[in-house]
Order: sequence, then C-alpha cells, then structure tokens
Amino acid sequence: MALHPFDLDLAKHVDSALAAYLADRRALGERMERSFTEAVDGLTDFVLSGGKRVRPTFAWWGWRAAGGDPDQESAGRVLTAVSSLELIQACALIHDDLMDASETRRGRPTIHVQFARRHRENSWLSSPEQFGLAAAVLIGDVALAWADDMLFAAGLPTDALQRLSLPWRDMRTEMLAGQYLDVLTQARGDASADAALRIDRLKTAAYTVERPLHMGAAIGGGSAELIEGLRAFGRDIGVAFQLRDDLLGVFGDPAVTGKPAGDDLREGKRTLLVALGVEHGADALEGALGRPDLGDAEVDVVREQLVAVGAVDACERRITELTESALRALEAAPVADPAVTERLAGLAVSATKRTS
Repeated sequence: MALHPFDLDLAKHVDSALAAYLADRRALGERMERSFTEAVDGLTDFVLSGGKRVRPTFAWWGWRAAGGDPDQESAGRVLTAVSSLELIQACALIHDDLMDASETRRGRPTIHVQFARRHRENSWLSSPEQFGLAAAVLIGDVALAWADDMLFAAGLPTDALQRLSLPWRDMRTEMLAGQYLDVLTQARGDASADAALRIDRLKTAAYTVERPLHMGAAIGGGSAELIEGLRAFGRDIGVAFQLRDDLLGVFGDPAVTGKPAGDDLREGKRTLLVALGVEHGADALEGALGRPDLGDAEVDVVREQLVAVGAVDACERRITELTESALRALEAAPVADPAVTERLAGLAVSATKRTS
C-alpha cells in the first residue's frame, strides 16, 4: 500500500477541516450575538493551538482498515467526520481543567483562567473566578454540541451515519461516565488499582482509541469480526496510553508536556501509578495527594519513593503487557490491507512510548 497524502499529513488536514468549520460557526455566532465571538475565538484558539490529533488519526485508520480508499470521492467527507472528534476532546479537556482547577494546558493558561483574567482586566462586576468557571462550562458545551453538528453535516451517506451512530452515542456516554467516576473516586479517596483501571477504560481508552477505531470501521462498512478485533486492540492501547499519561503527569518535563510536573499529585488524581505506589508502600503519597500547595521538593520525594518501591517499573510492565496484547488482537483482526495493520501497530507504539 502506497501512503496517500491524507495518510502522510493527516494532522494538517484535520486542522484545516477544523479551522474551516469553526470559522463558519464564528460567522453564524456573530450574526446571532456579536459578543459570542469571544467565546468562539477562545474555543478556536484552544482547538487549533495544539494537540496530537490522536482520535481522528485512529478513526481514519479504522476506516482504512475496513477498506476505505483515500482516492474515493467520499474521503474528504470521512476526514471531516473524524475531525469532529477533536471537538469532543476539547469539551473533555476544558471541563477537566475546570474540575481539576488546572492553571495551564499545553503551556498556556486554561480556558477558565483566561476568561477570569478577561473579567479582571475589564473590571466587570462580581467574581472573576465565577465568570471564568461559567465561561469554561459554556465553551465546553459549545464544543460538545458542535462535534455533533460537524459530524452529521460532513456529508456521509445515510447508511454510514446509521452504522456509526452507535459508537458515537456510546463513546460520549462512556467519556462522561468515566469523568464522573474520576471525580467520585477522588472524593471517596479510593486509591485502588481496580478503580483506576475502570476510569482509564471509560474516560480514556474508549474515546481515545477504541471508539474512534470503531467509528472509522463502521463508516467503511467493516465486518463485525473486524470491528471486534479493532476494539480489542483499542481498549488495551487506550489504557496503555493513559498509563503513559499518568507517568508523564508525575515525571514528565513541563517544557514538553505543557503542564507543571506533579500537577496530578496536587489534584489528587487516583491513577494506577498512585494505586501501585500505595500498594508498594510509598508513604509520601499520603501527605501529598490533593494538596494544591505541594512544593517541588515534596514532589521530588514522592517521585523518588515511587521509583524506589517499584511502582514505576510495575506501571511500565503493565504498559508493555497491554501493548503486546493489543498487537496480538490487531494481528488477528481481518484488516483489509497488511500495510494498514503495520500502520496501526506503529501508532500503538508511538502512543505508548511518547514523552508528551
């Protein structure tokens, strides 16, 4: 299989589709209410200023696995449809940053911080923080609503829309259920490995890899056997992706990740890394989790303990095991072209060995 220009520079084409769609929505918003353009501009800047386009990429290759041909007339419509996943991601991140009280995302102020600052600079009435909170909730809601609009306006055939409606519906519910479980687990103080993995499967694996692959294969009319194989691959790679994210949240370089090191500890996130640390006796975690004032020196102590007790090695082993089981499921799936299998395997490795 010779790679098509869409295949080779997919992120650029996704960005173009998103920029065109958001510009159209901005024009509509300006006609409705001029002040709304500030919110749309905030969303547009957030969507287009960063991100790896992981979800559209897996959806695209799910379509290719089902025999989708980039030279087909419908390829542009498929690209637009899968690009809508970035708006789902924007909703999740904007709301996640708000719930976690995160101040930075991708090295820049988060949406609620930006809009609180705008309130403060203009000396508006009431609380800047409350305004930032309200703006972030609404902008995240706009992203979620426009994801639907972008998908269903992409021009896909009716039968393809019918096939992908199930994974699309389930993906959004799984994401929100996982987010609620994340908040609930932190509130309960549940640091068990079982709770962490349930969150990973719902909040990350489903809407990052598994359901995008399912969507792409459904658009392409893939068989039930293909879809099941891709979903099995996606479930394990999605969890491994999140476990890598957990490690980066504690050990990552802020200049690369765009977030302060140790923020997951300050936010009290109950990750598998934390669960393994508790299980292996990293007692520094007890006084560190959920402390917004946690200093860098204290973060260093937690890091040292997580390494010393073997929690980091255990997490790395879990990533390796999940990646290997995912690749076995992919190899067994009836993918239309062996070169697509090779491409998906490469994506799996890059997703689980990344540094940002």
